[in-house]
Amino acid sequence: MSDTPTGGRTTTTDAARTSTTAGSMLPEISSTQLSAKLLTERTGAVRGRARQLTSDTDELHRDTTFTEWAARTAMRGKEAPAELLNELADLGFAWRDIARMLGVSVPAVQKWRRGERITGDNRSNLAGLLAACDLVTEHYLVSEVASWFAMPIVADSPLTPADLYAARQADLVFDYASGHSDPEAVLTNFDPDWRERYRSEYEVFTASDGQRSLRPKSS
Repeated sequence: MSDTPTGGRTTTTDAARTSTTAGSMLPEISSTQLSAKLLTERTGAVRGRARQLTSDTDELHRDTTFTEWAARTAMRGKEAPAELLNELADLGFAWRDIARMLGVSVPAVQKWRRGERITGDNRSNLAGLLAACDLVTEHYLVSEVASWFAMPIVADSPLTPADLYAARQADLVFDYASGHSDPEAVLTNFDPDWRERYRSEYEVFTASDGQRSLRPKSS
């Protein structure tokens, strides 16, 4: 005998009808589908932890790099400024390049080379530049470091490691030197609009004489 509604309560027949209706709307989930769902969720959780671990590792690497750079700067700071400048010149840096990366004028650099007075901040910055050269040479096996600082980071942009350093973005210089970061990502961190800002109608190519030159980009 079927139950009937009483006092606003749902009867067994109504409940069965509701269950049947809902069941027809929702697909049944097999054990295989359930296992796949759980696997996807677990994989997503692992992926999230991996991303966090990568982020933490990158931050730790930056911190240790800056700690070492500071220590090397302190050691280099004990040397006479004229000696530091001569060593940078021996590495291949022009006075204008040194001045630009330090944020000073060429005459100021030339005065320091003659042994004239230098401020404490400028002495530290000078020592820091040579310490940065030491670091990228020893850790990241950069040869001929002066020309490396002058080399465009990507072919479609004139931006170089020297530009990043002059903008006080030594962390990006170290990231690029390490090879752990994509060059375009380095430039995006430096300037999100670099593609539009430095778009060029010309491209670099190797001419028949083996020299690198410029030519208009083909449309």
